[in-house]
Amino acid sequence: MKANTAHNKPQAIKRAIGLVEWQDLRQLTRGQIAYNLILPYPFLLLSWWSASQSWYVLACMFSYLFFASAFRQAHDGYHHSLGTGKHTTTVLLLLLSVLLMTSLHSIRATHMEHHRNPLGDSDIEGNLAKLSWWQAMLGGVSYRFAIYRQGLRLSSQRNQRIAWLEFGLIALVIMVTLVLILMNVSTLSLLTQVLLYHLATMMLANASVGIIAVWGVHHDCEETLARTERNPLINLLTFNLLYHVEHHLFPAVPSNHLPELAKRLDKVVPHLTEQHVTPDRAAVISVIDNRWQKIKEGRRKRHDENECPIRKRFA
Repeated sequence: MKANTAHNKPQAIKRAIGLVEWQDLRQLTRGQIAYNLILPYPFLLLSWWSASQSWYVLACMFSYLFFASAFRQAHDGYHHSLGTGKHTTTVLLLLLSVLLMTSLHSIRATHMEHHRNPLGDSDIEGNLAKLSWWQAMLGGVSYRFAIYRQGLRLSSQRNQRIAWLEFGLIALVIMVTLVLILMNVSTLSLLTQVLLYHLATMMLANASVGIIAVWGVHHDCEETLARTERNPLINLLTFNLLYHVEHHLFPAVPSNHLPELAKRLDKVVPHLTEQHVTPDRAAVISVIDNRWQKIKEGRRKRHDENECPIRKRFA
C-alpha cells in the first residue's frame, strides 16, 4: 500500500530533517501568543451578526474563517504550541469543542496516534487518505464518528472525562436550540435564527473537513508523509494549516513559524516539499491530457469490438 511505503522510510527522512535548523522556531512573542488566542473569535462574532441580519452569504464566509482559524487554534493546542499553559489549553479546547460542535479531546487522542504512526494501520485519522477523493468526501460523517470511538479508546481516564463533558455540552446546546424552536417566542426568534444557522454550518463543516484536512494533505504521498502548499493566498485563507509536511516533520513548531520553516526546508531538503496540496498548471494539464488519452483509447476499443468480424478478416 502506498501509505505504508511512505511510513517505511523514516530513517531517510530523519537524516534529511537533521540538516534543518528549527529549535529557534519554537519560541513565541507575547504578541504572537495573543494573536493565537484571539484569532478565531472576531470571525465567530461577525458570522453571528451577519446571520442575525439574514446576510447568509456573508455569514458563511465568516463562518469558514472562524472554522479554519479555530481548527488551527485547536491543532496547535493538541501540540502545546499555542504558547499557553496546560490548563489554559484544556479550557480553550473545551470552549472550542462547544463552538465547533465536535469533541476536540477525543480528536486529540487520534491525532497523537496519527503522528506516532502516520498513515499506518492504527492511524484511523489518516484512513481517508487511502480512499479516492469522492469516497473521502462521502465518508465525512461516518469518519467523524469513527474518530470519536477510537479517540475514546485511546484516551486516558482524564481525557475521556473531558471528552464526555464536551459531548454533554454539545447535546445541551442542541436541546436548547430545539426548545427555542418549539417555544416559538418572538423575543427569542433572533437567537434561535443565529443558533440554527451556527449549528447547521458547523455540522456541515465537520462533515466535510476530512476531504481537505486529511485527504487533501496526505493522499498519494509515497516519498514523504504529507503534502504542503506554496500559494500565499491559499496559505493566508487556511491560516498556515496546509504547511502540512512541515508540521509532520517538526510538530513542535507553532503555526506562526511554519512559513519560515518551509523556506528552510525548501533550501536544505527540497525533495521533501515537492508534493503540493493544490496542483500547478503543468499538473492540471497532465491530468487532463491523460484523461483525454484514456477516453480516446476507450472509444477505439469499442469501435474495434463493434466492427464486423467478416470485414476484420478481409481487412
